[in-house]
Amino acid sequence: MTKYCKGCGVLLQNENANAPGYVPTLDSSYCQRCYRIRHYGDLTINMQQGIESNETFEKIDALEGVIFWVVDLFTFESSIISRLNHKLPNKKIIMVLTKRDVLPKTLADKKIFEFVDERLKEEDIHVDGKIILGGLLKNGEEAQYSIKRLEEAIEHYAKDKHVIFMGVANSGKSTLINKLLASTDLTTSRNPGTTLDLVTIKKDGYTIYDTPGIENHHSILTLIDPKQLKQLIPTKPIRPLVTQVFENQSFAVGGLVRLDVYTKGKATIVAYFSNSLPIHRGKLENADTLWKNHLGEMLSPTLDLSLKTMHTYQAPPFEGKLDIVIHGLGWFCVSGSIEKIYVKVHKGIQVTFRKAMI
Repeated sequence: MTKYCKGCGVLLQNENANAPGYVPTLDSSYCQRCYRIRHYGDLTINMQQGIESNETFEKIDALEGVIFWVVDLFTFESSIISRLNHKLPNKKIIMVLTKRDVLPKTLADKKIFEFVDERLKEEDIHVDGKIILGGLLKNGEEAQYSIKRLEEAIEHYAKDKHVIFMGVANSGKSTLINKLLASTDLTTSRNPGTTLDLVTIKKDGYTIYDTPGIENHHSILTLIDPKQLKQLIPTKPIRPLVTQVFENQSFAVGGLVRLDVYTKGKATIVAYFSNSLPIHRGKLENADTLWKNHLGEMLSPTLDLSLKTMHTYQAPPFEGKLDIVIHGLGWFCVSGSIEKIYVKVHKGIQVTFRKAMI
Protein backbone atom coordinates (compact mmCIF):
# COMPACT_ATOMS: atom_id res chain seq x y z
CA MET A 1 0.00 0.00 0.00
CA THR A 2 1.25 3.48 -0.89
CA LYS A 3 2.21 5.38 2.24
CA TYR A 4 2.70 9.07 2.87
CA CYS A 5 4.65 10.78 5.62
CA LYS A 6 2.43 11.58 8.58
CA GLY A 7 4.34 14.80 9.24
CA CYS A 8 4.78 16.46 5.83
CA GLY A 9 2.61 14.46 3.39
CA VAL A 10 5.41 13.39 1.05
CA LEU A 11 5.29 9.98 -0.67
CA LEU A 12 7.56 7.60 1.26
CA GLN A 13 10.35 5.85 -0.67
CA ASN A 14 13.46 3.84 0.23
CA GLU A 15 15.46 4.14 -2.97
CA ASN A 16 17.18 7.56 -2.76
CA ALA A 17 18.47 8.68 0.62
CA ASN A 18 19.07 12.21 -0.70
CA ALA A 19 15.52 12.75 -2.00
CA PRO A 20 12.38 13.82 -0.12
CA GLY A 21 10.37 10.97 1.38
CA TYR A 22 13.29 8.66 2.10
CA VAL A 23 12.81 6.07 4.85
CA PRO A 24 15.04 3.09 5.69
CA THR A 25 11.94 0.86 5.71
CA LEU A 26 8.54 1.55 4.18
CA ASP A 27 6.68 0.73 7.39
CA SER A 28 7.83 4.07 8.87
CA SER A 29 5.28 6.75 9.76
CA TYR A 30 7.63 9.70 9.17
CA CYS A 31 10.17 10.36 6.43
CA GLN A 32 13.79 10.69 7.52
CA ARG A 33 13.71 14.46 6.90
CA CYS A 34 10.76 14.89 9.29
CA TYR A 35 12.38 12.56 11.83
CA ARG A 36 15.54 14.69 11.88
CA ILE A 37 13.57 17.94 12.14
CA ARG A 38 11.33 16.64 14.92
CA HIS A 39 14.03 15.08 17.08
CA TYR A 40 17.15 17.11 16.33
CA GLY A 41 16.04 20.31 14.57
CA ASP A 42 18.30 19.15 11.74
CA LEU A 43 17.28 20.19 8.21
CA THR A 44 18.63 17.51 5.88
CA ILE A 45 16.78 18.60 2.73
CA ASN A 46 16.15 22.34 2.33
CA MET A 47 12.84 23.20 0.64
CA GLN A 48 13.03 26.85 1.71
CA GLN A 49 11.64 28.19 -1.55
CA GLY A 50 8.43 26.22 -1.09
CA ILE A 51 6.74 23.81 -3.49
CA GLU A 52 5.94 25.06 -7.01
CA SER A 53 2.83 27.14 -6.44
CA ASN A 54 0.82 26.20 -9.56
CA GLU A 55 0.96 22.55 -8.55
CA THR A 56 -0.18 23.38 -5.02
CA PHE A 57 -3.05 25.60 -6.24
CA GLU A 58 -4.25 22.83 -8.57
CA LYS A 59 -4.36 20.37 -5.67
CA ILE A 60 -6.18 22.86 -3.41
CA ASP A 61 -8.66 23.79 -6.15
CA ALA A 62 -9.49 20.10 -6.67
CA LEU A 63 -10.48 19.71 -3.02
CA GLU A 64 -14.04 20.26 -1.85
CA GLY A 65 -14.19 22.45 1.21
CA VAL A 66 -13.70 25.85 2.81
CA ILE A 67 -10.30 27.54 2.58
CA PHE A 68 -8.79 28.81 5.84
CA TRP A 69 -6.06 31.14 4.59
CA VAL A 70 -3.36 31.54 7.24
CA VAL A 71 -1.69 34.96 7.18
CA ASP A 72 1.11 36.03 9.53
CA LEU A 73 0.33 39.59 10.69
CA PHE A 74 3.99 40.36 11.33
CA THR A 75 4.97 39.38 7.78
CA PHE A 76 1.63 40.44 6.30
CA GLU A 77 2.91 41.73 2.95
CA SER A 78 4.87 38.56 2.16
CA SER A 79 1.83 36.48 3.24
CA ILE A 80 -0.46 38.13 0.68
CA ILE A 81 -1.18 35.94 -2.35
CA SER A 82 -1.76 38.02 -5.46
CA ARG A 83 -4.92 37.25 -7.49
CA LEU A 84 -6.00 34.69 -4.91
CA ASN A 85 -9.66 34.59 -6.00
CA HIS A 86 -8.60 33.97 -9.61
CA LYS A 87 -6.37 31.10 -8.53
CA LEU A 88 -9.09 29.53 -6.37
CA PRO A 89 -12.35 30.52 -8.10
CA ASN A 90 -15.69 29.81 -6.37
CA LYS A 91 -13.97 28.89 -3.11
CA LYS A 92 -15.15 30.27 0.23
CA ILE A 93 -12.07 31.81 1.86
CA ILE A 94 -11.68 32.64 5.55
CA MET A 95 -8.66 34.74 6.50
CA VAL A 96 -6.89 33.56 9.65
CA LEU A 97 -4.61 36.32 10.94
CA THR A 98 -1.95 34.91 13.27
CA LYS A 99 0.93 36.34 15.36
CA ARG A 100 -1.37 38.88 17.04
CA ASP A 101 0.71 38.49 20.20
CA VAL A 102 3.88 39.62 18.41
CA LEU A 103 2.40 43.04 17.61
CA PRO A 104 2.16 45.77 20.29
CA LYS A 105 -0.78 45.32 22.68
CA THR A 106 -1.65 49.00 22.21
CA LEU A 107 -2.71 48.19 18.63
CA ALA A 108 -6.46 47.48 18.79
CA ASP A 109 -7.96 44.56 16.85
CA LYS A 110 -10.39 47.02 15.26
CA LYS A 111 -7.49 48.94 13.74
CA ILE A 112 -5.92 45.70 12.52
CA PHE A 113 -9.17 44.75 10.75
CA GLU A 114 -9.40 48.23 9.19
CA PHE A 115 -5.82 47.96 7.95
CA VAL A 116 -6.40 44.45 6.54
CA ASP A 117 -9.66 45.47 4.83
CA GLU A 118 -7.91 48.35 3.10
CA ARG A 119 -5.01 46.19 1.92
CA LEU A 120 -7.37 43.47 0.63
CA LYS A 121 -9.31 46.10 -1.28
CA GLU A 122 -6.09 47.42 -2.82
CA GLU A 123 -5.09 43.86 -3.81
CA ASP A 124 -8.61 43.09 -5.13
CA ILE A 125 -8.93 40.06 -2.85
CA HIS A 126 -12.31 39.02 -1.44
CA VAL A 127 -12.63 36.89 1.70
CA ASP A 128 -15.80 35.63 3.36
CA GLY A 129 -14.63 36.16 6.92
CA LYS A 130 -11.63 37.09 9.10
CA ILE A 131 -10.43 36.07 12.54
CA ILE A 132 -7.39 37.16 14.59
CA LEU A 133 -5.40 34.64 16.62
CA GLY A 134 -2.43 34.91 18.96
CA GLY A 135 -0.38 32.99 21.48
CA LEU A 136 -0.13 29.86 19.33
CA LEU A 137 3.53 29.24 20.12
CA LYS A 138 2.66 28.88 23.80
CA ASN A 139 0.13 26.89 25.83
CA GLY A 140 -1.43 29.70 27.83
CA GLU A 141 -4.87 31.27 27.99
CA GLU A 142 -4.35 33.29 24.81
CA ALA A 143 -3.67 30.11 22.82
CA GLN A 144 -6.74 28.42 24.30
CA TYR A 145 -8.89 31.44 23.47
CA SER A 146 -7.51 31.53 19.92
CA ILE A 147 -8.22 27.84 19.31
CA LYS A 148 -11.74 28.31 20.63
CA ARG A 149 -12.26 31.16 18.14
CA LEU A 150 -10.89 28.97 15.34
CA GLU A 151 -13.22 26.11 16.29
CA GLU A 152 -16.17 28.52 16.30
CA ALA A 153 -15.12 29.84 12.88
CA ILE A 154 -14.91 26.31 11.46
CA GLU A 155 -18.35 25.54 12.88
CA HIS A 156 -19.80 28.78 11.49
CA TYR A 157 -18.21 28.89 8.04
CA ALA A 158 -17.60 25.21 7.20
CA LYS A 159 -20.60 23.49 8.83
CA ASP A 160 -19.34 19.91 8.42
CA LYS A 161 -17.66 20.68 5.11
CA HIS A 162 -14.00 19.81 4.63
CA VAL A 163 -11.50 22.38 5.94
CA ILE A 164 -8.43 23.28 3.86
CA PHE A 165 -5.60 25.21 5.50
CA MET A 166 -3.36 27.09 3.08
CA GLY A 167 -0.88 29.97 3.06
CA VAL A 168 2.61 30.95 1.99
CA ALA A 169 5.61 28.99 3.15
CA ASN A 170 6.32 29.57 6.86
CA SER A 171 2.90 31.05 7.63
CA GLY A 172 2.35 28.57 10.49
CA LYS A 173 -0.37 26.32 9.08
CA SER A 174 0.94 23.10 10.60
CA THR A 175 1.49 24.70 14.00
CA LEU A 176 -2.09 25.97 13.94
CA ILE A 177 -3.53 22.57 13.00
CA ASN A 178 -1.51 20.82 15.70
CA LYS A 179 -2.95 23.26 18.26
CA LEU A 180 -6.45 22.76 16.89
CA LEU A 181 -6.18 18.97 17.18
CA ALA A 182 -4.16 19.00 20.44
CA SER A 183 -1.61 16.93 18.53
CA THR A 184 2.04 16.93 17.51
CA ASP A 185 1.56 14.72 14.44
CA LEU A 186 2.36 17.39 11.84
CA THR A 187 6.01 18.34 11.51
CA THR A 188 6.68 21.99 12.37
CA SER A 189 9.81 24.12 12.18
CA ARG A 190 11.00 27.66 11.50
CA ASN A 191 12.09 26.54 8.05
CA PRO A 192 9.79 27.50 5.14
CA GLY A 193 8.73 24.48 3.10
CA THR A 194 8.41 21.96 5.94
CA THR A 195 5.12 20.52 4.57
CA LEU A 196 5.80 18.93 1.17
CA ASP A 197 2.41 17.60 0.06
CA LEU A 198 -1.22 17.34 1.15
CA VAL A 199 -1.72 15.86 4.61
CA THR A 200 -5.19 14.40 5.18
CA ILE A 201 -6.61 14.27 8.71
CA LYS A 202 -9.96 12.57 9.22
CA LYS A 203 -12.37 14.11 11.73
CA ASP A 204 -15.91 13.12 12.70
CA GLY A 205 -17.92 13.90 9.60
CA TYR A 206 -15.30 15.95 7.76
CA THR A 207 -11.63 16.13 6.75
CA ILE A 208 -8.90 18.66 7.56
CA TYR A 209 -6.22 19.21 4.93
CA ASP A 210 -2.77 20.68 5.56
CA THR A 211 -1.17 21.92 2.35
CA PRO A 212 2.36 22.83 1.21
CA GLY A 213 3.36 26.46 1.68
CA ILE A 214 2.92 28.63 -1.40
CA GLU A 215 6.35 29.62 -2.71
CA ASN A 216 7.53 33.17 -2.12
CA HIS A 217 10.84 34.02 -3.75
CA HIS A 218 10.75 37.66 -2.61
CA SER A 219 10.91 37.09 1.15
CA ILE A 220 14.15 37.17 3.13
CA LEU A 221 12.97 34.04 4.97
CA THR A 222 13.28 31.95 1.81
CA LEU A 223 16.86 33.09 1.12
CA ILE A 224 18.59 33.45 4.49
CA ASP A 225 20.72 30.65 5.93
CA PRO A 226 18.31 28.37 7.84
CA LYS A 227 20.55 28.64 10.91
CA GLN A 228 19.75 32.37 11.08
CA LEU A 229 15.96 32.05 10.91
CA LYS A 230 15.72 31.97 14.71
CA GLN A 231 17.21 35.47 14.83
CA LEU A 232 14.79 36.85 12.23
CA ILE A 233 11.46 35.33 13.29
CA PRO A 234 9.97 36.88 16.44
CA THR A 235 8.32 34.59 18.98
CA LYS A 236 7.78 37.28 21.63
CA PRO A 237 6.14 40.73 21.47
CA ILE A 238 8.42 43.02 19.50
CA ARG A 239 9.81 46.12 21.18
CA PRO A 240 9.57 48.93 18.62
CA LEU A 241 12.69 51.10 18.48
CA VAL A 242 11.59 54.76 18.34
CA THR A 243 14.11 57.33 17.13
CA GLN A 244 13.81 61.10 16.68
CA VAL A 245 16.12 62.47 13.99
CA PHE A 246 17.02 66.04 13.12
CA GLU A 247 19.65 65.41 10.43
CA ASN A 248 20.34 62.91 7.66
CA GLN A 249 20.61 59.44 9.20
CA SER A 250 21.23 55.86 8.16
CA PHE A 251 19.80 52.78 9.84
CA ALA A 252 21.09 49.22 9.46
CA VAL A 253 19.13 46.09 10.38
CA GLY A 254 22.07 43.77 10.83
CA GLY A 255 23.59 43.65 7.37
CA LEU A 256 20.28 42.84 5.67
CA VAL A 257 18.71 46.28 5.22
CA ARG A 258 19.98 49.84 5.05
CA LEU A 259 17.58 52.77 5.37
CA ASP A 260 18.91 56.21 4.38
CA VAL A 261 16.77 59.13 5.53
CA TYR A 262 17.21 62.69 4.27
CA THR A 263 15.40 65.13 6.53
CA LYS A 264 14.13 68.69 6.20
CA GLY A 265 13.65 69.02 9.94
CA LYS A 266 12.41 66.76 12.74
CA ALA A 267 11.38 63.22 11.78
CA THR A 268 10.44 60.03 13.61
CA ILE A 269 11.64 56.57 12.64
CA VAL A 270 10.10 53.51 14.34
CA ALA A 271 11.64 50.08 13.68
CA TYR A 272 9.50 46.92 13.97
CA PHE A 273 11.83 43.93 13.79
CA SER A 274 12.66 40.85 15.83
CA ASN A 275 14.18 41.79 19.19
CA SER A 276 17.14 39.55 18.30
CA LEU A 277 18.18 41.68 15.33
CA PRO A 278 20.70 44.47 15.97
CA ILE A 279 19.76 47.90 14.61
CA HIS A 280 22.59 50.39 14.09
CA ARG A 281 22.00 54.12 13.64
CA GLY A 282 24.47 56.77 12.54
CA LYS A 283 25.09 59.83 10.41
CA LEU A 284 24.35 59.22 6.75
CA GLU A 285 27.70 60.72 5.74
CA ASN A 286 29.49 57.87 7.55
CA ALA A 287 27.24 55.04 6.35
CA ASP A 288 29.20 53.95 3.26
CA THR A 289 32.41 53.59 5.30
CA LEU A 290 30.57 51.62 8.00
CA TRP A 291 29.10 49.19 5.47
CA LYS A 292 32.37 48.82 3.58
CA ASN A 293 34.34 47.99 6.71
CA HIS A 294 31.81 45.99 8.74
CA LEU A 295 29.35 44.27 6.40
CA GLY A 296 29.28 40.60 7.34
CA GLU A 297 30.97 41.26 10.68
CA MET A 298 29.40 43.85 12.99
CA LEU A 299 26.65 44.27 10.38
CA SER A 300 25.26 40.75 10.37
CA PRO A 301 23.41 38.58 9.48
CA THR A 302 23.63 39.43 5.80
CA LEU A 303 22.88 38.13 2.33
CA ASP A 304 25.39 40.40 0.56
CA LEU A 305 29.05 41.11 1.15
CA SER A 306 29.05 44.36 -0.80
CA LEU A 307 26.78 47.38 -1.16
CA LYS A 308 27.32 47.14 -4.92
CA THR A 309 25.31 43.91 -5.13
CA MET A 310 22.33 45.30 -3.19
CA HIS A 311 19.23 46.76 -4.83
CA THR A 312 18.05 50.30 -4.02
CA TYR A 313 14.39 51.35 -3.64
CA GLN A 314 13.24 54.96 -3.30
CA ALA A 315 10.20 55.73 -1.16
CA PRO A 316 7.36 57.64 -2.88
CA PRO A 317 6.21 61.05 -1.65
CA PHE A 318 3.78 60.68 1.26
CA GLU A 319 1.82 62.50 3.92
CA GLY A 320 1.32 61.35 7.49
CA LYS A 321 3.02 58.03 8.28
CA LEU A 322 4.54 55.54 5.84
CA ASP A 323 5.50 51.92 6.45
CA ILE A 324 8.55 50.62 4.61
CA VAL A 325 8.14 46.84 4.66
CA ILE A 326 10.99 44.45 3.94
CA HIS A 327 9.25 41.21 3.04
CA GLY A 328 9.70 38.49 5.63
CA LEU A 329 11.73 40.68 8.00
CA GLY A 330 9.72 43.60 9.42
CA TRP A 331 9.27 47.28 8.72
CA PHE A 332 10.15 50.89 9.44
CA CYS A 333 7.41 53.46 10.06
CA VAL A 334 8.52 56.96 9.09
CA SER A 335 6.88 60.35 9.63
CA GLY A 336 7.74 64.02 9.94
CA SER A 337 9.76 66.40 7.76
CA ILE A 338 11.40 63.99 5.33
CA GLU A 339 12.86 64.94 1.96
CA LYS A 340 13.64 61.49 0.57
CA ILE A 341 14.30 57.90 1.65
CA TYR A 342 16.35 55.13 0.06
CA VAL A 343 16.26 51.43 1.02
CA LYS A 344 19.01 48.95 0.15
CA VAL A 345 18.31 45.21 0.27
CA HIS A 346 19.50 41.99 -1.35
CA LYS A 347 18.43 41.77 -5.00
CA GLY A 348 15.13 39.93 -5.29
CA ILE A 349 13.83 40.89 -1.84
CA GLN A 350 10.62 42.88 -2.20
CA VAL A 351 10.05 46.19 -0.42
CA THR A 352 6.50 47.51 -0.06
CA PHE A 353 5.54 51.10 0.79
CA ARG A 354 2.14 51.25 2.48
CA LYS A 355 -0.05 53.37 4.71
CA ALA A 356 1.06 52.75 8.29
CA MET A 357 -0.41 49.72 10.07
CA ILE A 358 0.22 51.21 13.53
